[in-house]
Amino acid sequence: MDKVVVTAFLIIAGVVSALGVFNSIYPMIGQTGDAFANMQGRIDERMKSQIEIIYAAKSGSDVLLWAKNIGALRVVGVDASDLFFGPEGNFARIPYGSGTPHWEYMIENASEWTPTATARITIIGYAPLTAGQRYFAKIVLPNGVADDIFFSW
Repeated sequence: MDKVVVTAFLIIAGVVSALGVFNSIYPMIGQTGDAFANMQGRIDERMKSQIEIIYAAKSGSDVLLWAKNIGALRVVGVDASDLFFGPEGNFARIPYGSGTPHWEYMIENASEWTPTATARITIIGYAPLTAGQRYFAKIVLPNGVADDIFFSW
């Protein structure tokens, strides 16, 4: 009879332990699954996003860059992008919208920066712009997709 009671207690203790382990591990499995789903979504977005700086020019004291959306998704939050510009080897981040220098943008052939649309980016107030000097420009979108160009005039 003692063996039956001990066996019953051991079975009950094993079931309670198994439930405790399950209840502590299951939420972590769910959180891990959510993290993987979010990461997969970000990777998918980066793979479907792509831009290309197609031309750079000087207009008076301003620099103009044309960047084309060659990806499969609309670019969101262009004003939250990073723009780096300056002479080769001596460039800096240029802020959006205010200060000197700063940059602004306008979508030229659409209302949003959708696939196949081109954005004209104007760098205002960067001085001096020297003829024959090689310049570097790089655009980094909020999702990390980037393109750069070296140019001179």
